[in-house]
Amino acid sequence: MQNTKDSVVVLLSGSGSNFQAIIDASKKNELDIKIKAVISNTPGVKGLKRANRENIPSKVINNNDYSSRSKFEKSLLSEIKKYSPKYIILAGFMRVLSSEFIDNFNGVILNIHPSLLPKFPGLNTHKRALEANEEWHGCTVHIVTKELDAGPPIIQCRVPIKKDDDDRLLASRVLIAEHLIYKKAIKLMLTKQLIYRDNKLISLNEDLITPIQITLE
Repeated sequence: MQNTKDSVVVLLSGSGSNFQAIIDASKKNELDIKIKAVISNTPGVKGLKRANRENIPSKVINNNDYSSRSKFEKSLLSEIKKYSPKYIILAGFMRVLSSEFIDNFNGVILNIHPSLLPKFPGLNTHKRALEANEEWHGCTVHIVTKELDAGPPIIQCRVPIKKDDDDRLLASRVLIAEHLIYKKAIKLMLTKQLIYRDNKLISLNEDLITPIQITLE
């Protein structure tokens, strides 16, 4: 019987908790995918151990071993192309990808960002949300485009900010939301409920003006 599972490659830099949530969703048949490989730019991280435990091929391409970003990305590109993935899943991959790299995978790279984009792109999102006295924080799954954290958003999960929150407590609740929505976003794209075209997401032949919204109380 022919294997019809869609292939994905996961890129990560750390513990890979979102990667684990995707593995779990696949095991429960919530996602009909085959994780062909895991690539980390950081050696020895927990995400690689998760891959080894699941017998998923893994490779380290350490950016510190290369004299330039272009050389690092050339090696990364070569490794990814071996697997011809339907989607590339960034699961805590702490490297900004160049426009030249992204051009090779138009609309194929997905990322999860710990804020309600367009609020708080970049780093330290939880601390910045607290300092801004926001009522809500959360996370966004989006298509990766050339502009950092600015690609079309697929789905968001709102998390209330509590009066006794610090950035650690807030981050722990946002992480639960991340695990909830990443698998949903991947399924929406794989099943073509959403289609990426001309830097826009389309649902039922109409532009998706705002991302799908979920609230985690």
